[in-house]
Amino acid sequence: MDTNYETLQETEWAEVDRIHELLDEGELDAARSALDQLLRKRPDHPDLRIEDATLKLEEGEPDQALAALRGAERSADPANYFYLRAAAHHELSRFAEAEADAQRSIAVYPGNPLAHDLLSRVREHLGDAKGAAEASEAAAELDPENFPEPLEVSDQAFDELVEKAVAELPEKVRRKLDEIPVLVQPLPTTEMLGEESPPLTPDLLGLFVGRHLFAQLPTAVPGAPGAIFLFRRNLLRACSDVEELAREIRVTVQHEVGHLLGLDEDELEDWGLA
Repeated sequence: MDTNYETLQETEWAEVDRIHELLDEGELDAARSALDQLLRKRPDHPDLRIEDATLKLEEGEPDQALAALRGAERSADPANYFYLRAAAHHELSRFAEAEADAQRSIAVYPGNPLAHDLLSRVREHLGDAKGAAEASEAAAELDPENFPEPLEVSDQAFDELVEKAVAELPEKVRRKLDEIPVLVQPLPTTEMLGEESPPLTPDLLGLFVGRHLFAQLPTAVPGAPGAIFLFRRNLLRACSDVEELAREIRVTVQHEVGHLLGLDEDELEDWGLA
């Protein structure tokens, strides 16, 4: 790929490294401030567009990440360019485009476990279980510590963990759940993800769908105001063992019950959900 442009200076690369460190520390505002300073000097530099797209993905702006990548085709790291474009498409639920770009990234650099892991998650949503397993295995071989293969738990055992998490909710919360089903399905549908703009992440662990209880008017038609969904494949992928899975299911149930009750973060503790 042609990289015929003025390369970043050593001091500028050092600043890019500092931005990466800030991202690793979760300091998004500081990273954005530092990157914007570089962009003011080199607004169309392909390598800085790559950094801009990376940060925009962290900021939850996949549409803007794709916009930043336009003009980054000549960057010094084409594998990362295709990976970032795949990640943005994935966050926008454009799974066919995400698969194609993840494969392009892997073709350029087969040794990136991030690209294989992304390809596995994308293929889950495309219904390609065999391809997802192959990509997950490749990611685990490259980096078993950070990308272990998804946990395997039977449907019955998973459902029992969900039932236990619901049973452990405070009694006043369980009473509110009498007519609210807690449903398990493999993955969120594209319709669920597209209810918001930008779309919800396909890696979502749980979701409350419907109007929260405290928003119901006294004159509302009786009936369940919605349902709580738990997404089995995403939860299994997020956990390394059954103990962690049980904790994650409990936390996810509590979080979605909080949405059901229309609680903010400060009120969750008052209801025993924090």
